[in-house]
Amino acid sequence: MNEKLLLQIARKLKEVRKINGLTVQAVAERADVSKGLISKIENGRTIPSLPVLLSIIGGLETNAEDFFHGFGNGEPHQDVRVIKKSEYDPFEKEEAEGFFYHHITTTEIDKLTLECVMLTLKPGAKREKVVTDAYEYKYILSGNVTYLIGEDEYELEAGDSLYFNGRIPHVPENRGTEDTVMLIVYLFDHSPS
Repeated sequence: MNEKLLLQIARKLKEVRKINGLTVQAVAERADVSKGLISKIENGRTIPSLPVLLSIIGGLETNAEDFFHGFGNGEPHQDVRVIKKSEYDPFEKEEAEGFFYHHITTTEIDKLTLECVMLTLKPGAKREKVVTDAYEYKYILSGNVTYLIGEDEYELEAGDSLYFNGRIPHVPENRGTEDTVMLIVYLFDHSPS
């Protein structure tokens, strides 16, 4: 499945859930799935089967036609694309405190999907380690961060960068007193293994 479509599903699920004033738990109960599965789907970390997705859409108090309205690539191929700061799309990922994301762009290149995100990490921000189906590149724009990847810790400051396989459990921690801002590039490879 196309990574851009997965991100659209994740964002739309969360958007409709919030508009309808539903909790993750309420949607999970209505769709007869686990709360953890809803959270993973909303965060683009897992792909639901079609029957499960349709059950979740029903649990959102909407229908498939309304849910998928406006989906698609939306843009013809462009060799140059300017994205203004005002176009960055704020979104939430996993249940976390102090993690503020802005989606910049997602681009398909052959069998690869490149997603660029800006993350502001507040001092003392918290969440559990996560995994992604992507290679991740982080560039620290300001502040300091401790990246926990597997059992190892990496101390980074403004100007430093980090590249790793997102399938290794990981989490950034801001142990300082100022915000940390980083550019994140996810590289999803859809080539057959």
